[in-house]
Parts: sequence; structure tokens; C-alpha cells
Amino acid sequence: MKTLMLCFAAGAIGALANSLTVWAFGHFGISQNMGVSIAPALTAHWIYPRVVWGGLWGFLFALPLLNSQPMTKALLLSLFPTAFQLFVVFPYFAGKGIAGMSLGYLTPVLVLFFNWVWALVTVMSLRLAR
Repeated sequence: MKTLMLCFAAGAIGALANSLTVWAFGHFGISQNMGVSIAPALTAHWIYPRVVWGGLWGFLFALPLLNSQPMTKALLLSLFPTAFQLFVVFPYFAGKGIAGMSLGYLTPVLVLFFNWVWALVTVMSLRLAR
């Protein structure tokens, strides 16, 4: 149970880092300069569900997978929320097409990067907690 609680908390911390990164890329025009229309407002309404989902995705880190290779584990596990966002959230819930292509052609690259930030911060949080 302790492992699951730590994974949820670390995933939520990772999601906060992810959310701030997504916001910063939009706020400072990095996403727009890459031709991607992702620029959310920094509000509790936008951050809260992302932090909860990040905590839920954090349960992936309870899997005994590549425990000695944190960077590899972060990259591998970031693929799961990336695929979910690109092939479920964008087309079916946000109406942005497969892989969010209506937001710009580099959307998948940015989504993968943002989710890698989530996974990396989650790994680092877990290492600090243990």
C-alpha cells in the first residue's frame, strides 16, 4: 500500500511539473513558434484534473520494470499517457483529430516531451521518497 501511495503522490508531483511546463511553453510562445496551438491558462480548473490523472498514471511506476534504469523507465512509461492523449483524448474528447493534428503537426512531439517531463519528475520524486 505504501508503494501505491508513493506512486500516486509522485505522479501528482510529476503532473504539476508537466502542467507548469505545458503552460510555460504556451505562455512564452514556444508552442506557437513550433506551430502548435497549445497555450492553456494557468488556472485551478485546468491544473486540478491533470494532477489527479498524473497521480493515477503514477501507478505505472509500481510495476517492477527497469528499476535500475530511471531514465529508461521514465521514457518507456511516458509512452502510455502520450498514446492515451494522442489516440483517445484528442480525437474523442477534445475533437482535435488523431494525434491532435488540428493543433499542429508537431503536437505529438510536444505531447511526448511534456509526458516525459511528467515521468522524469515522477521518477525523481520516487527516488527522493525512498
